[in-house]
Amino acid sequence: MAYTVLIVDDDPMVAMINSQYVQKNKNFVVCETCKNGNDAISYLEQNNVDLVILDVYMPIMDGVETLKEIRQRKINTEVIMVTAANDTATLENTMHLGVIDYLIKPFAFERFQIALEKFESKYTVIKGADVLDQNCIDNIIGGGKKVVQKEYPKGIQEKTLEKIFSYLQTKDGWINGECVSEAVGLSNVTIRHYMAYLVESGSVKESINYETGGRPSTLYKIIKKN
Repeated sequence: MAYTVLIVDDDPMVAMINSQYVQKNKNFVVCETCKNGNDAISYLEQNNVDLVILDVYMPIMDGVETLKEIRQRKINTEVIMVTAANDTATLENTMHLGVIDYLIKPFAFERFQIALEKFESKYTVIKGADVLDQNCIDNIIGGGKKVVQKEYPKGIQEKTLEKIFSYLQTKDGWINGECVSEAVGLSNVTIRHYMAYLVESGSVKESINYETGGRPSTLYKIIKKN
């Protein structure tokens, strides 16, 4: 079952882009779009929503006030702030109110997906454990990252890398990037970025298929360790 997402933004174009970004990930579905905080609170009072993508600057009720209302009314939902506000006061206010992530416009598609992954990691840990040990708590606080972790190049996230690599381990032969993209629910651009890293690190080898009848296709195959 997909996670439900409420988009709250007074700019129709931004709301549409955010909605498209959300639905690029097969684990999420947009259930509604609201233009202001009042409408968002009304919707949340009547519907169960897993995640809210919330703008700061809006008429009637801004994003910070909306977030406060969500917490005061004890509405059970997580929040990612998406805003042009880059001042420390707004960031501190929203962090104190427990947002999953804080994205400053304009942001890249890949960064938006990282925010969704942070939510998914927290949700999975909390819902999947009756009793939390230290590792579980570290995963929640660290957004799914281990306290001590390997350093990766810019744009490479450990959880995403593990998801892609785990899928590749289930395949014996060559596979193209489009198949990987569909299987793990990430864009072709993101997959190409991660596959390039895996090839460079010696975990995956690549080959070019010229027999496609059109543009050559890049194929990948995991390097099995003895």
